[in-house]
Amino acid sequence: MSDLASPAAPGHRAVIIGGGLAAMLTAHVLSKVTDVLVIERDTLPTVPKARTGLPQARHTHVLWSGGADAIEALLPGTAKELDSAGARRIPLTTGMVALSPQGWYRRWPESHYAITCSRDLLDWVIRQRVLREAGTRITVMERTSVVGLTGSSSTVTGVATRREDTGEEDTLLADLVIDASGRASRTPQWLAALGVQASAVREVDSGLVYASRIYQAPDGLPEDWPIINVQANPRGNGPGQGGVITPLEGGRWLVTLHGTHGGQPTKEADEFQHFARKLRHPIIGELISKATPVSPVSVTHMTANRRHFYEKAALPDNLLTIGDSVASYNPTYGHGMSVIAQGAVILRNTIQRHGWNSPGLARHAQKAIAKPVNTAWTFATGTDVFYPGATGTGPTASERLAAAFVDRLSYTATGSGPTARALTDVMTLRKGPERLAWPDVLIRALVGPVKPPLDQPPLTAKERAAVDYN
Repeated sequence: MSDLASPAAPGHRAVIIGGGLAAMLTAHVLSKVTDVLVIERDTLPTVPKARTGLPQARHTHVLWSGGADAIEALLPGTAKELDSAGARRIPLTTGMVALSPQGWYRRWPESHYAITCSRDLLDWVIRQRVLREAGTRITVMERTSVVGLTGSSSTVTGVATRREDTGEEDTLLADLVIDASGRASRTPQWLAALGVQASAVREVDSGLVYASRIYQAPDGLPEDWPIINVQANPRGNGPGQGGVITPLEGGRWLVTLHGTHGGQPTKEADEFQHFARKLRHPIIGELISKATPVSPVSVTHMTANRRHFYEKAALPDNLLTIGDSVASYNPTYGHGMSVIAQGAVILRNTIQRHGWNSPGLARHAQKAIAKPVNTAWTFATGTDVFYPGATGTGPTASERLAAAFVDRLSYTATGSGPTARALTDVMTLRKGPERLAWPDVLIRALVGPVKPPLDQPPLTAKERAAVDYN
């Protein structure tokens, strides 16, 4: 990686703001058709380790199969590289022990999967792969901030930058500018400075606080140890509280606890296990009592769902926003990385369809990227909107109707494998919400679960024995 600008002539390159997962997958796509300049204010690590600009990496995250398949389509063999580095491929719902508001889900035969590992490892593997393949087509400017867009209300021509170490300012021209800077995106302010009318924005903020800690898992666990998930109930009495144990590389667990207003976890290590035992079921607290903490407790309040409807706005030409710059979600649903990956595939397909540097390319891509964003947004806000104070007006009539239908599906899924698979189709972003309106799903929802409810976590005998769980 270099701090030097791309050798391409000014105006014959793409500029990407940010150096995270969204930026790297987008850079890979664009490097096939032009030179790419990635502008990152941090110093990107050369080994898998945490960096300042990615605080959410400390908290729960998974790469659902819809996102993993998209990455594999862009970078064949990435799944094998992640596996070699210690990442886990977890079959769904076989490898998940989950308590929904409607009861325990059964562990049905595999129909989907998730990849779990530390976010530091995932980003590092993909970054190294992208930069290695692109060679000189991608240049990374580190310790550099973008302070504005250049151009006019009709056309963006580049970006204005400032060096973090020297304060030196510069203007970099580009055929296409992509904002991949995440939740902290400044695009709304930059557009206002160009005289562009703001796009519509919606926020659904449940007031959720996340507290996470890494544990060394107990010795002797089965290699296929499952994800453990106790979901919050947004329509229960009192605050919504939940937690998840996600297996990481190196025989570790990432344990994330969360709670809304009046029931939020804290950064106090002594309170972490106690909070876990008070969830709707104490399994997470009981399991971590047998593990060894190896990190302090990390806390974040940045969990609001926020969406900019850029696909409906009159954005200037040559500007595209992707990833969390478009929409960010409550992390508990784990959709952010998968939406990013699917968006990169959509960008590739849009370039193939319309041609690089074709008129309106960014606008075409912005509209197309809205499809996976819509799915993730519907999934997240359809639940979070029911927490008190999440919106100024509360859930709409249509949101209440949709939630009642999903509740019925979730209840049915506790005892119906096909219904569970349909819900997982949407959760993993392999299909859109319309999957839940297919005739077979509607019929099963009317019938309800065909197996009786479970009264305890569906751990296998081998798993129970490994942790002495009764």
